[in-house]
Amino acid sequence: VMSTIELAPDMPGHQLRIRTITFEPGGKVGVHSHKDRPAFAYIREGMLTELRDGGYVKQYKPGDVLTESRDVTHSAENRGKSKLVIVGVDVIKKP
Repeated sequence: VMSTIELAPDMPGHQLRIRTITFEPGGKVGVHSHKDRPAFAYIREGMLTELRDGGYVKQYKPGDVLTESRDVTHSAENRGKSKLVIVGVDVIKKP
């Protein structure tokens, strides 16, 4: 986690978080929902493959931004030969 910040008074119990996530080649994150954790993922290095229901597959390259809205359920993986580095920004419940 790079940093967190408290949100507006009308959003008690939540924080805005920014973090760097690194996936080695072959690394993946399983199916998960963003119902309670909307996010953006900025691709800093490498290639990200996103998979959603219905056979949806999308590739993201450096400079691309993946929007993970509340209706998104997906998985992601690094199918490339080099590491994948993402800068993620999300709203989370305060720990």
